[in-house]
Amino acid sequence: METKKAFVRKPATTLADGIVTHIEKEPVDLELARTQWANYVKALQDHGWATIEVPVADDCPDSVFIEDTMVVYGDLAVMMNPGADSRKPEITAAEESAREAGYRIAHIQDPGTMDGGDVLKFGGTVWVGMGGRSNQEGVDQLAELLAPLGATVVGVPLTKVLHLKSAVTALPDGTVIGYEPLVDDPSVWENFMGVPEEAGSHVVLLDGNTLLMASSAPRTIELFKDKGYDVVDVDISEYEKLEGCVTCLSVRLRGLPS
Repeated sequence: METKKAFVRKPATTLADGIVTHIEKEPVDLELARTQWANYVKALQDHGWATIEVPVADDCPDSVFIEDTMVVYGDLAVMMNPGADSRKPEITAAEESAREAGYRIAHIQDPGTMDGGDVLKFGGTVWVGMGGRSNQEGVDQLAELLAPLGATVVGVPLTKVLHLKSAVTALPDGTVIGYEPLVDDPSVWENFMGVPEEAGSHVVLLDGNTLLMASSAPRTIELFKDKGYDVVDVDISEYEKLEGCVTCLSVRLRGLPS
């Protein structure tokens, strides 16, 4: 029997010191952030996801954004080599957790760089945003690592947001969604749909018909409900101040035996 699992990581006490690149820095309410994180984790658990906590890292302000530490494909966890040096210490505990969960481990190595938030997977294709935290050498390494598993890796331009999944994610039917002013080249995807809000670009697939989204995208939530999807919305305002979104706060794992 297979089960759905997700790695999560509690916010560091230093969360407010996290990096921002494309927005103005705002004060972060740590207590509210902790509450929002707990509600996010509960939403996963309520929909059948067993969560695995990677140890908190108070010396790593951005460590709550656990998605950036790895790319999981099949039974392989590819540990990232973050494009920001301050984030490199986040990898160690994440790798240990992936190993304990039964994954084979590989690494993106210098001079390659990559953040997991730059990686969008669907149907055997893996798109990687290049131009911010991830470079061509990183893309080439990932392609070599995933080729034996049948995946095709495609680099795509990224200049307007921090990570690719800050711009686009995919619906259960494979339609790639994005807020067009922040998408460099929508023509990369054969099936692309624009959404009316930036936060509406970000969905986590809880199951084949249920989307986890930020409550800051009410028009997009209604749009997807009209299309027949069930939507669970969570307030992640404190993470949005740090360029975070619903995908960043977990690594969703499928396919390994329970």
